[in-house]
Amino acid sequence: MDLPVLWFAIVGLFFVGYFVLDGFDFGVGMSLPFLGKDDTDRRVLINTIGPVWDLNETWVIVAGACLFAAFPEWYATMFSGFYLALLLILAALILRGVSFEYRHQNKHLAWKRRFDLMIVVGSAVPSFLWGVAFGNVVRGIPMDSGHNYTGTLFDLLNPFALLAGATTLLVFFTHGVVFVALKTEGEMRERAMRLAKRAGVVTIVVAAVFLVTMALVRSTPASLVLSAVGAVALVVAVLCAARGREGRAFTLMAVTIAAVVLAMFTAVFPDVMPATNDPANSLTVANASSGSYTLTVMSWVALVCIPLVLAYQAWTYWVFRKRVSRATVAQAAH
Repeated sequence: MDLPVLWFAIVGLFFVGYFVLDGFDFGVGMSLPFLGKDDTDRRVLINTIGPVWDLNETWVIVAGACLFAAFPEWYATMFSGFYLALLLILAALILRGVSFEYRHQNKHLAWKRRFDLMIVVGSAVPSFLWGVAFGNVVRGIPMDSGHNYTGTLFDLLNPFALLAGATTLLVFFTHGVVFVALKTEGEMRERAMRLAKRAGVVTIVVAAVFLVTMALVRSTPASLVLSAVGAVALVVAVLCAARGREGRAFTLMAVTIAAVVLAMFTAVFPDVMPATNDPANSLTVANASSGSYTLTVMSWVALVCIPLVLAYQAWTYWVFRKRVSRATVAQAAH
């Protein structure tokens, strides 16, 4: 495996980590209106991700940094062509982070409800727009010979990209609700399991349409296999949720997200950004990558740092592995 291909795989794995981990964060945030009957319930929901949400978001920072260093042409084209969508994602993430920190600074319900709304919006907007962005990567975009995006905003809002956005929104929502069931007990856990079953059925239907459409738009043997793995994992995850096995359901939801993200990456390979107007203008792993020296240095740094990051992430989740209950949240408020 040459270095550009290796770093294409590493970038893909970082995005897998981001969507799996921040995906359930987004789902928990979107679940506030459905599972939070009162302020204590909403505090329970927020506390399930309180120790880890900011750590999960660092994955996208690392993914973006790797993209910038390993594939500067891809980074430039993607971030200039998708700048409005990415700006909205950034604004939503900022509002969401601020809301987590400030909602408890005032005891008035109106104050908390405003920040709760910002958490919901700040979770839903990135969930949808990340799907739109990656849907356009798979479908391809019009580019000139200098690899500059030549389309408009409305070209990005095509039916396939919108379907991809709806899929990521629903998958993250179901992933988050299952996580709530995994991290809570009592009535909250039961409500989360019921919601996971209902949301899971809708998610299966929309995801099936998306995966079939993606196979028709762009596919490789590897992407078809990964899509099938993701589809089976999603169905089994919903069945496990229906039987109250939230641990297995959460693991299978993570497998679903990982398989679908990898399917999208393998569907375009060896391109990284296909051109819809002229294949000669496409960005590939070869023509978008940095030089050999840069990739070599990055590889040695990654060899040292990635195991440390994974170990720290695993340790954090182990430390905060206990379930959250209304009793513990209510007691902490006094």
